[in-house]
Amino acid sequence: MSNKFEQISLKPGFMKHNGGVMFKNISDTEFEFKTTINENHLNASGITHGGYLSALIDAGAGTAAHRSAENAPCVTISLDIKFIGASKIGDEIIGKVKILKKTKTLVFLFCELQCNNKIITSASGVWKILKIKPSDLGPGG
Repeated sequence: MSNKFEQISLKPGFMKHNGGVMFKNISDTEFEFKTTINENHLNASGITHGGYLSALIDAGAGTAAHRSAENAPCVTISLDIKFIGASKIGDEIIGKVKILKKTKTLVFLFCELQCNNKIITSASGVWKILKIKPSDLGPGG
């Protein structure tokens, strides 16, 4: 297992367009991801847009679900997000994911986003493990 961050936003699409996500495995049940906030991530108040933070969690935690499911494709069933604090341009956001339970078809997890050693967002989610090959999903799948 590599313990250094690697870019996971390799295919054209939403997260690559938004600057990408760096990701690393900590253990079989713990993962981290990170990104740096830039101007197009901000809302009208000059802080990081909640929609961007939601997409970041979905991408980072979804990758954790995927890796914990032996690299099977996974799709988000539910994502419950709490916005606790704020971040601004230039801030590094670090996501920490803990896999709580994995069944044959589902992954349950918890995720926190931290900025400057403070929790700014927390989320719990459920991912469905698909029993298909990624090529069956079509372009971009």
